[in-house]
Amino acid sequence: MICILLVAGHGTVLETQIKDDATGFYSQMTGVPKALLPGIKGKKILDFWWETVNTRQLFTDVYLVTNADKYKHYERWATANDFPVENVINDGSTTLEDRLGAVADLELAIRSRKLQDDIVVIAGDMLCADQNFDIAQVIRFFRSKPGELIVYYELEESEKSSSRGIVEVCPDTHRICRFLEKPQEGLTESRLASVVFYCIQRNTLSCLSDFLSLQPQGTDRTFGQFWEWLINEKKIDVFGMKLPTGFQLIGQVGLSDYTKWLTHYSSKHRDNPAKPITCRSYARVGLMGNPSDGFNGKTIAMTISNYWAEVTLVESQTLVLVPHPLNDPTEFGSLQDLFCISRKEGYLGGLRLLQATCKKFYQFCSKQGIALTKQNFTLKYDTNIPRQVGLAGSSAIVSATLKCLMKFYNVTDNDLPKPIRANFILNVETDELFITAGLQDRVVQVYEGLVYMDFSKKLMEERGYGNYLTMDTSDLPPFWLAYLSDPSDSGRIHSNIRQRWLNEEPLVVEAMKKFAELTDQARTALQKKDWGRLAQLMDQNFELRRSIYTDDCLGPGNIKMVQLARQFGSAVKLPGSGGAVVGLCMDPAKLVEMRQAFQEAGCVFSVVVPYNPSASTVSSQD
Repeated sequence: MICILLVAGHGTVLETQIKDDATGFYSQMTGVPKALLPGIKGKKILDFWWETVNTRQLFTDVYLVTNADKYKHYERWATANDFPVENVINDGSTTLEDRLGAVADLELAIRSRKLQDDIVVIAGDMLCADQNFDIAQVIRFFRSKPGELIVYYELEESEKSSSRGIVEVCPDTHRICRFLEKPQEGLTESRLASVVFYCIQRNTLSCLSDFLSLQPQGTDRTFGQFWEWLINEKKIDVFGMKLPTGFQLIGQVGLSDYTKWLTHYSSKHRDNPAKPITCRSYARVGLMGNPSDGFNGKTIAMTISNYWAEVTLVESQTLVLVPHPLNDPTEFGSLQDLFCISRKEGYLGGLRLLQATCKKFYQFCSKQGIALTKQNFTLKYDTNIPRQVGLAGSSAIVSATLKCLMKFYNVTDNDLPKPIRANFILNVETDELFITAGLQDRVVQVYEGLVYMDFSKKLMEERGYGNYLTMDTSDLPPFWLAYLSDPSDSGRIHSNIRQRWLNEEPLVVEAMKKFAELTDQARTALQKKDWGRLAQLMDQNFELRRSIYTDDCLGPGNIKMVQLARQFGSAVKLPGSGGAVVGLCMDPAKLVEMRQAFQEAGCVFSVVVPYNPSASTVSSQD
């Protein structure tokens, strides 16, 4: 593959303003082409691109196309930077008026050097917010697609779509449906801007000459016009890949643009340590419908701020996953200590969750056409969610890790929408770690708060996710939570129900339909704030679950907690896979008595504090 860097533009605006600047501050830059102006850390703008593409594993040759006016500058740069001087191509133009145009410059390089390979072409005088991205990831994505590739980014709020070439991209195939060169406001809703960073197949190179034959010299002959023609008229397949970063100094810019972004990037890249990114995800309680989330049913669940998993990410030289001192022990007081800890807590802590999430994140971004920067980081986690009691502790760690990765790499909600994010978290656990899990936990931890979920078969088959609605969390009744301090008998909760459901056993099929009906009724009760009716439905939910799973499967610890709650007249059900119960008690005095009774029975008891994401400042970059 061949890489061609284009730096043949005539920067008349910037050059003139530098020359006319009365302060004398920029006098040493007079006559210097834009690509060779100082960037950050003492490097020129072009230096970053040369570092990015200077890899023999990807490119057999790199060429630089400039103009006659600035050729000597680039010849001197090539000598100083171990760039082959013979690969600097002079297009012969000396002014903006006699310019060849970007497409003609590319065609000149291909024709004059008789190039017959796939081409990567990049404008070497634009500034990228994060130059240290993985260009190998771009090439791999290009190789995986049957067509050309355009790299794009999402415009910042201050940027107008009328100033850039705008692409409309199919989110499923990543095919560019339409290219609009500097469209008028309102012509498209897309905010995805193309930059001069393209991959072109060798068989398509002849189209450059065809395009130029339609554009007389003296016209712009821009890549925007070329792609409009190729996509909209020639109907050639072109795909898009996103760089989750910004681009600046594109085309004709002035001194204020240069100084603004130089200041911005310099302050961003100072040697001060990067601020850590800390994100939380919360435990959840299933209030209604569970376990029907895995059976095309409906559920209502709520995140609670009592229990959480927290992940912290900070940029570092190498990628480091830090073991948790309690959950991932590697040192023990004695062999007996190792035996007791392993018997009680097992062998699998949270470190595998961090590793699996990172692996799946890179895989997802590569497949979805998102080129990540080559930044490394250190990840560590903490959690107070009790293990093995069905409060979604594992998925909370995965969810918090994913939030950190998205913030660090600037992957947005548009890149990874909430419904897809829930599926992603589930796949980390089921596909990578073979954890038996359903969608409910992941959905409520992504959306946060009180969430109604419909997993009907039609929705799941047609689009891969259900219908998820957030509900009002204000003025909720007093829910409580209790769990076993030693949940050793709670792990068999799902038993053989799934196989019986797949076999379409009438008892199980009807039970799952009934769970969905109870959920719809509970949704109405919550909307009407009819807490008495909600309490009745919670009790019905448990009895229905008990009828198909049986007491032997539920385990004596779970049954004991339910019976204890009912002695105080409280509604009660299982909030998850077992080991805990959630209840609703409207009598404050009974709630106090019940807490004492559970504690005396060796259980942990908490009054539930619902997590309302709109009222919280957690899960942000500190």
